[in-house]
Amino acid sequence: MPSTGFDDRDGVIWFNGQMVEWRNAKVHVLTHALHYASSVFEGERAYGGEIFKLREHSQRLIDSGHHLGFDIPYSLDQIDQASIDVVAANGLTDAYVRPIAWRGSEMMGVATKGSKIHFAVASWEWPSYFGEEARLRGLRLEIAKWRRPSAATEPVHAKAAGLYMIASLCKDASVEHGYNDALMLDYRGQVAEATGANIFFLKDGVLHTPTPDCFLDGITRRTVIDLAAKRGIAVVERVIMPEEMAEFEQAFLTGTAAEVTPLAEIGPYNFVVGDVCKMMMKDYDDLVNRRQ
Repeated sequence: MPSTGFDDRDGVIWFNGQMVEWRNAKVHVLTHALHYASSVFEGERAYGGEIFKLREHSQRLIDSGHHLGFDIPYSLDQIDQASIDVVAANGLTDAYVRPIAWRGSEMMGVATKGSKIHFAVASWEWPSYFGEEARLRGLRLEIAKWRRPSAATEPVHAKAAGLYMIASLCKDASVEHGYNDALMLDYRGQVAEATGANIFFLKDGVLHTPTPDCFLDGITRRTVIDLAAKRGIAVVERVIMPEEMAEFEQAFLTGTAAEVTPLAEIGPYNFVVGDVCKMMMKDYDDLVNRRQ
């Protein structure tokens, strides 16, 4: 990872229909999204030059915009192609890809009518999200102070920037306390997810994962459910209460950035990095790198 900030590096960014030199991809200080979080984004990964499940990510971006009341002014095919083109233009093969759509500076105030919708895609090299060593030995999570809101409070099924404010607060606090990340409960006190990844638990050969009714049903989450089915491993989506974690044997996170990452500890609860965790890690790695 370069030591400079993300505003100062070589490369190009796909910005409103054209490739723009990285340092010139700028927005105005009075951009609506900066003041009112009226933006949606995606996180994608390219493996060997090919973006994994690109069409699903692009469709979710469009759907997220609809949740926030706007249409991205590009078709699904154009959004796909923008991601493909920016990876190629930057000479990348294994990379992270970040499409983002936002309301511009035409309106300043809570109302949004008349604001222009902008769209950009950036891509850069990004190694293991948590670091390979931590990933192999299992992450340590604390139980977060902040909770995921209800679907009656926020557009919880959008990948919207505003929903990540509490995730950043939780992540920063956990790192300050010596942990890798945080487990977030939901507004009811049920297990929800980590700050940017879904969670699975293993007990008696069965995987258990929270029902995603107030947080994202991640693309990687769904992929792992499919991989488990191919292995004959049952997956139960259900309400999970925090105290149940004492009964689980293994646990892991799933996400585009996290991929499949085992857990060793959540608050007072401990887990082993066992065979099922390792199997899901390998199966996912084989899938994204087209070895299966």
